[in-house]
Amino acid sequence: MASPERFFQAVWANHLTAAVKAAIELDVFTAIAEGLHTPEAIGARTEASPRGIRILCDYLTVAQFLQKTPDGYVLDPESAPFLDRRSPAYMGGTLQFLLSPTMAAAVENMTASVRHGGTVISEHGTMDPDHPVWQDFARAMVPMMALPAEFIAKTTLAGSQEPMRILDLAAGHGLFGIAFARQNPQAEVTAVDWRAVLDVAREHAQAAGVIDRYQLMPGSAFDIEFGHGFDVVLITNFLHHFNAATCETLIRKVYAALKPGGRAVTLEFIPNEDRISPPGPATFALAMLASTNEGDAYTFAELDRMFRNAGFERSEMLDVPASPGRIVTSYK
Repeated sequence: MASPERFFQAVWANHLTAAVKAAIELDVFTAIAEGLHTPEAIGARTEASPRGIRILCDYLTVAQFLQKTPDGYVLDPESAPFLDRRSPAYMGGTLQFLLSPTMAAAVENMTASVRHGGTVISEHGTMDPDHPVWQDFARAMVPMMALPAEFIAKTTLAGSQEPMRILDLAAGHGLFGIAFARQNPQAEVTAVDWRAVLDVAREHAQAAGVIDRYQLMPGSAFDIEFGHGFDVVLITNFLHHFNAATCETLIRKVYAALKPGGRAVTLEFIPNEDRISPPGPATFALAMLASTNEGDAYTFAELDRMFRNAGFERSEMLDVPASPGRIVTSYK
């Protein structure tokens, strides 16, 4: 029998966002991880009403972020590492970017974006030059990108300790280039991004102990001169902001910057050819519709064609464990 349940789940999906946000802001998950399980104890720790805590925690139990026992609430084991503020995998800080006023405005104007075929929040959306949202991104998204960065460096280096030059485009937090420098003590990294964003990357490089092999190149990746002779160029979470022709323009610059036999390593949300699977990459295109003029989630066939058109010989794709991202390695 037909049921409107899915419709109401979709219409009230913002309640789940609000509930998770409230629990993070109140430190409810951390309080539970510390051993407080009743609404009264959690409320005292978080300075919140026991009634409010009970209703919030029941909702989060239905949503499978918590479990309810005779003694009270406990964290769901699958999500616990990402919700406890004391955990190195804690992701509460990502809300600074994911729920920022800029990103919220993009979603709220979805109807207009669909009509227009692109963002309506400003002339270029989040691609406005030196947009402040990218400094928020650089500070907020570290927990989400730390493991993929280590995996990409490990996979690409394959144990190599040879001298090499890495160009990290749209470096943001800098974690991808920094992972190469950490895993290979002879790797030198040049990071490209807006100046304010590179301030964050510099902080992370300093903390990682690789600042002596970490060079900053402020400016637009489309405008500045990269130089030549790089072994690897990293293009992480960047191409999805632009149309295919613009991507090819950048990829041609990447090709010219690489030495013979060099590689471009791209991290993207890459849907299957049907564009409706897997769920994470397939639904990512909607975020690009709302926040950019012509961005998209490109299939591997589309990315492969872009790189071939730019002169690359071949490309290979690899899934990133425990992540919606996929790596495309393209060979010059």
